[in-house]
Amino acid sequence: MALKRFRPVTPGLRKKIAIKKSYPKVKKIRSLIVANSGPVARSKGTVSMRHRSAGVKKMYRIVDFKRDKYNVKARVSRVDYDPNRGCSLALLNYIDGEKRYILRPGSLKVGDFVVSSKSSVEIKAGNSTSLSNLPLGTSIHNIEIYPGKGGQIVRGAGNFATIMAKEGSWASVKLPSGEIKKISALCFATIGVLDNEDIKNISFGKAGIKKYIGRRSKVRGVAYGNPRKHPHGGSYKTSGVGRKSPVSPWGQPAKGYKTRRRTHTDKYIVSKRKK
Repeated sequence: MALKRFRPVTPGLRKKIAIKKSYPKVKKIRSLIVANSGPVARSKGTVSMRHRSAGVKKMYRIVDFKRDKYNVKARVSRVDYDPNRGCSLALLNYIDGEKRYILRPGSLKVGDFVVSSKSSVEIKAGNSTSLSNLPLGTSIHNIEIYPGKGGQIVRGAGNFATIMAKEGSWASVKLPSGEIKKISALCFATIGVLDNEDIKNISFGKAGIKKYIGRRSKVRGVAYGNPRKHPHGGSYKTSGVGRKSPVSPWGQPAKGYKTRRRTHTDKYIVSKRKK
């Protein structure tokens, strides 16, 4: 989708850049949507995660990340907007009458047929199979980490991973971050590059738009009145943050401090991400 710029008739439109959306107005499928209920970033009324809120009211679309309806062809009946993610959703109509949502690759059009199978499939956007059945250099998304659990990584708008090598029961996959990781060849993945790759180029234009999507405004640490409210607080505006390095409100270093705890999975990393 192309980017859309606005005439600067208001301060909020002066630097706003959005994505041109051409989604048809259709009736929602009640069996594929559920309500988002409960508080966001709150626990018993107190803030448990700063700078987050529920945003505008929206329904959650149930997406088929497992693709476990094997060897049954499905036709793409329409492309729907999803307010909970950056990429679009493709509505599949299976031959037996069932309907499911999947993440839409950019080259998947209305009227195309897709299939998910444990055996080899045609190298076509939207088809899903295990990594062992895909050739090297294939662009994939919605990749499983554990066989049968459903896709957990490479699900953001415009993202894709590449199969670099296969050895025995493992496949080396280059992730969008640049990291090359070993993943079981039995894990499923979907072929294609997700749409809305221009989402990285949008500009909200004003803080109110961010609040609609659940991002509350932030206050810089140095803007606090005294160090009792924030370690950066006080008269430090001319000398930085008043410490050797920036820290969080609770004193944890904010730059260069390693927070990764699941180090037992480091053995699956072939090449670390680019810095």
